[in-house]
Amino acid sequence: MTRVGFFTDSSICIGCKACEVACKEWNLVPDDGLRFLANSYDNSGGLGADTWRHVAFVEQQTEDGVRWLMNSDVCKHCTRAACLEVCPTGALFRTEFGTVVVQDDVCNGCGYCVPACPFGVIDRRQGDGRAFKCTMCYDRLGLDLLPACAKACPTGSISFGPLDEMEERARARLDRLRRDGVAGARLYGTADAGGEGVGGTGSIFLLLDRPEVYGLPSEPEAPSREVAGAWGAAAVAAGALVLGVVAAVLGGRRR
Repeated sequence: MTRVGFFTDSSICIGCKACEVACKEWNLVPDDGLRFLANSYDNSGGLGADTWRHVAFVEQQTEDGVRWLMNSDVCKHCTRAACLEVCPTGALFRTEFGTVVVQDDVCNGCGYCVPACPFGVIDRRQGDGRAFKCTMCYDRLGLDLLPACAKACPTGSISFGPLDEMEERARARLDRLRRDGVAGARLYGTADAGGEGVGGTGSIFLLLDRPEVYGLPSEPEAPSREVAGAWGAAAVAAGALVLGVVAAVLGGRRR
C-alpha cells in the first residue's frame, strides 16, 4: 500500500492543543498530569509514553517585541527506524501503511528502543514498564479515517495523506513563505533536511527557526549506522591482525 504520513505546518499552528486532546481521547492515553514547568504555556514538556502529540510553545524576544513559535511534535515513523531495529521481541513492526507501531501485548519492557530513538520519542510507561508511542492511529487508518490529531486540528496545521504528497505540499508551502520574505522557514524530516540519518521520516515539519529552538535534534541519526561502521572498522582491524600474525609466523620459519 502507499506509505502515508504527516505534514505539520508550524507557521499556522495556534497552540490550541486540540491535537493533544484528540490523541489522548481516541487512543485512551493516560493523563500525564498538569505540571507547571515554568516555561511558557507548555504543561507536557515533550513526547513520552503518555504524550504522543506535544505542542511546543517557544517565546522569543525580538527587536519588534515578543514572537511566539508553536509546533505540534509527534513520532517520526522513520524510514530507518532504530526502535524497530533493536526490538528483540518483534513488538515493534512496520505496518502496511509504512508506519511503525508498538504491539503492547508483545512488548516485554526491555527498554532497548528508548535510547535507540534519535528523536527521544518512545518511552516506557511508569508503573507498567512497556513502551508506548504514536501509532498514527493505526486502527483508524484501517477504516480509511484520518488520525485523530489531523481530524481535530482547526487550522489545517496537521495534514495527513500519501507521504510523497505531503512532501510536495511541504515544499510548495516553503517556497511560498520564502517568496513572502519569511527567511527562517525550513523543512525538517525529509531525506535531505533533518531526516538524512534515518533515511527520511513519515512526519515532515515546516519550521520557522532552527530545529533546536523547538527541541528537535538538528542531525538525528540511527545508532545502527554507527554500529555498522564500527563493525566495518573491527573487520579491517581483525584482518590486519591476522595478516600480522601470518607474517610473523612465516618470518619465524625463515629464520
